[in-house]
Amino acid sequence: MKRLPNADAAIVDETKVTGCLLSTTHPYGRTKAEFFREFGFVAEDWQALRQALREHALSHPVESVKETPFGRKYIVNGPLATPGGRKPRIRTVWFIEQGEQTPRLVTAYPIGGDQHDS
Repeated sequence: MKRLPNADAAIVDETKVTGCLLSTTHPYGRTKAEFFREFGFVAEDWQALRQALREHALSHPVESVKETPFGRKYIVNGPLATPGGRKPRIRTVWFIEQGEQTPRLVTAYPIGGDQHDS
């Protein structure tokens, strides 16, 4: 079972969380924000989602790795721990730039299956 390299140091930028994943006005993030807010994540406490996404990277295996000219892209699928205790299945996408060792969150979104696992 392959894990995200250096997941314990994974970077989840505040602007990625507040400006996209929890933004109700972002053109692409709006639907993601609705999803994450449904499970108790709010922009005022954006650190809770950052921590949950980092835990997601630590807890679940890498589903796929894609080499690009700029680095490696990693896909991680699995349930996300939420403030309300529910565990929806999400996909996180991480990228490690060429010459770097630390993964950085690209995006996160719900995936198929029961979105409301308890």
